[in-house]
Amino acid sequence: MDGMVLIADDDRTIRTVLTQAFTRAGCKVHATSSLVTLMRWVAEGMGDLVITDVMMPDGNGLEMVPQIADLRQGLPVIVISAQNTIMTTIKATEAKAFDYLPKPFDLPDLMKRSAKALALQHHIAPADIPPPMNASSDLPLVGRTSVMQGLYRLIAQIINNDLPVLIRGENGTGKSLIARIIHDFSDRRAAPFVVTSASDITDADALEQIFARAGEGTLVIDEIGDLDVKAQALVTRKIDQMGENAPRLMATSQIDLAPRMEAGDFRQDLFYRLNGVGLMVPALRDHIDDIGLLSEYFLSRNPMGNDAAHHLSERAQDLMLGYSWPGNVRQLENCLHRLSATSGQAQISRTEVEQALGGQPAMEQNAENTQADKLSASIGRHLQRYFALHGEALPPPGVYQRILQEMERPLLEISLDATGGNQAKCADLLGINRNTLRKKITELDIRVTRRRKLM
Repeated sequence: MDGMVLIADDDRTIRTVLTQAFTRAGCKVHATSSLVTLMRWVAEGMGDLVITDVMMPDGNGLEMVPQIADLRQGLPVIVISAQNTIMTTIKATEAKAFDYLPKPFDLPDLMKRSAKALALQHHIAPADIPPPMNASSDLPLVGRTSVMQGLYRLIAQIINNDLPVLIRGENGTGKSLIARIIHDFSDRRAAPFVVTSASDITDADALEQIFARAGEGTLVIDEIGDLDVKAQALVTRKIDQMGENAPRLMATSQIDLAPRMEAGDFRQDLFYRLNGVGLMVPALRDHIDDIGLLSEYFLSRNPMGNDAAHHLSERAQDLMLGYSWPGNVRQLENCLHRLSATSGQAQISRTEVEQALGGQPAMEQNAENTQADKLSASIGRHLQRYFALHGEALPPPGVYQRILQEMERPLLEISLDATGGNQAKCADLLGINRNTLRKKITELDIRVTRRRKLM
């Protein structure tokens, strides 16, 4: 693929991923979050292809398509948008955009369409265009929830950073896939990508050979928590001996290493050497609203090779939304592949999903612990978003008290509502003194309505 691609999108993650993808495919890329900048580039004669989002901070990308045509007749424009409505598709067609893709888009598909647009621009036979990169065929840009978008943004920020990365998450969440993506979109992508595990690190010589195989590429230590004390010492010592031409280190873990460190089973110095950047991959139950998008994505990659375009019925999807998915995204993928292979109709029914889930591992969890985990994870996600809003800068001083106040008010309001406004019962429920509760109500200006609880 050859040519200059102009990208306009207000999402830094998408700009970074597309820039990496097109650069790797052999194109020159200019990316911006401003339509004004995009139009200036077009007016200056830059670009062989434009890829633009619709909703931008300084305007509407669709409305720019006719203006681009006036400035540069024949310059192809591909529109991408999260506004997945029929009206957006119609408007893109009326504006004579070269193509339109709804978000979340399939990256290989976008690359193919872009190759076609550039081929027409340069009058090259499509057969002469090299195939788009295949390393991204599993790129998990299939998550519209805030927790996944936050993860994507963080990944985009660290792709070409040499800091070691510790990727945590339950089994089946995609930790190894994320490590592969970071490598494939980094400047090290032409160098080796080596994955090793505890069973490979038997002695110092074996570890030396592993590092030698990785060269200046990427070395991933899978399930770092499985290393015994001897292997941990070997890895720590080797990290301290690394020179300039060493590989980038990553490690994965499905367990929380903090209790292991407290118990003395995992070296703190090794943890801090590997945790240059920490990525927490959420369990599927913590971004359950992505089930629809993930299902559509996996069903579109029908592995059976037939032409059936399977999709879930509304009741089937509702059932999936209510399942805990202990095996996470991998379990979902396997379940959908099975349904795709066995379903005789294009639409997969609720009954078929029930039968498929009946053969899946059902991990019963303690309800109390599950609720605590969800609350903790939810608070963590909100805090991550709060810090992310400040970009590379830190929030103003006083974060601790500010966050406590933000949590305190809804806690008191909900508790008062649950006890019918009875302050004595509310204080007992919260486990605080009644005078303390009254003081908090006054300080936070909480309106208390006494009502009779319905039995």
